[in-house]
Amino acid sequence: MSNVSSTADDILACARTLIIAGGYNGFSYADIADVVGIRKPSIHHHFASKVDLVRTLVSRYREEAQAGLAAMERNVPDPGEQLKSYVAYWEMCIKDATAPFCVCALLASELPILPEEVALEVRAHFRALASWLTSVMERGKRQGRLQLSSTARIEAEGFMATVHGAMLSARAYGDPKMFGVIAQPLLDRLSPRG
Repeated sequence: MSNVSSTADDILACARTLIIAGGYNGFSYADIADVVGIRKPSIHHHFASKVDLVRTLVSRYREEAQAGLAAMERNVPDPGEQLKSYVAYWEMCIKDATAPFCVCALLASELPILPEEVALEVRAHFRALASWLTSVMERGKRQGRLQLSSTARIEAEGFMATVHGAMLSARAYGDPKMFGVIAQPLLDRLSPRG
């Protein structure tokens, strides 16, 4: 049973890498079969269609993100430090190329062409992330740990857009340092002046 699970996990990991490299239409089951070292029918055994594969991938990605945010909530109580940790996570992923782009951010740029099942998962990721960021902003303002210039919800949406835009700039310039160049002023602006 673990071999079946391992193969499915290998397929998902490969699909994730291929999506980050080229988007939804940038890969086929033949590409996955070559990388994973299996035949295309084996992929269909685990995921009947590309839609099933990518929907499952995004669903798991969302679960991983939620687990990561929950762990941060437990381990980093200060809202300002949570935002710094979130940015630091992405900065390291981009720097060491382990996850140079958020899968959902990349897929969001393709929403008009995505199958509805995949689009629903991508939108759910953005709603969950915005909700978490909003709660962090609200707590930070209440505790005097963050200085907001708008509502918590608007600040959260702007934060999310800036982080995703910084990923895009780092990719466009081929320079991982661009992420921090863009994200650091955002963190500075939210820090209370004292």
